[in-house]
Amino acid sequence: MTNVAKTTNDNNNDLIVVHLDRPRFVKFGHKALKQLTKLTGKKLEQMDENDFDLADLEAIMWCGLQADAREHGEDLKLEQMEDLLDSASSFGDIMEVMHKGLEQAFKRTEKEKN
Repeated sequence: MTNVAKTTNDNNNDLIVVHLDRPRFVKFGHKALKQLTKLTGKKLEQMDENDFDLADLEAIMWCGLQADAREHGEDLKLEQMEDLLDSASSFGDIMEVMHKGLEQAFKRTEKEKN
């Protein structure tokens, strides 16, 4: 079974799904990105994947999983991320989901490209 999947919803918005304790979607909307800059103390343009630690990874993924948690009536705490991320089959899966989720957040629409 694949632990990372990309699916499409009814609005033609790609959802990034990671299989942790259950399948969870990762979404970096405005609220998540705002939380992320507050947690890390960095502006979005200052974030560099080559210059972050595992605590930053937990913060990034926590922000990206908040919409899914709210949708499922969960109160996901940052302190839970260490154990939650340990339920992924590999560190590579987590990194792939993080990259895909952030790419999706900044994906330009065809209208913006023209």
